Amino acid sequence: MSQVTIYSTAQCPYCVMAKQLLDRKGIAYNEIRIDESPEKRQEMMQKSQQRTVPQIFINDQAIGGYTDLVALDRANELDKMLA
Repeated sequence: MSQVTIYSTAQCPYCVMAKQLLDRKGIAYNEIRIDESPEKRQEMMQKSQQRTVPQIFINDQAIGGYTDLVALDRANELDKMLA
């Protein structure tokens, strides 16, 4: 089973939409709230080389943010990555 991790904040609409997409598809994920932990923000920035949220990882591979997640889903690549 693939591991999905989302770095997010409470007030981020794209974070909410990314989680909703995963929920609709029945995909379990681990959410890491960087607004509650400065250490996790640093961790996210080191892993992704990005400062924006959400940052989504599948099996520790950075796939990007919400628009990247949607693009993978529309191209039928998301399900393949999670298989």
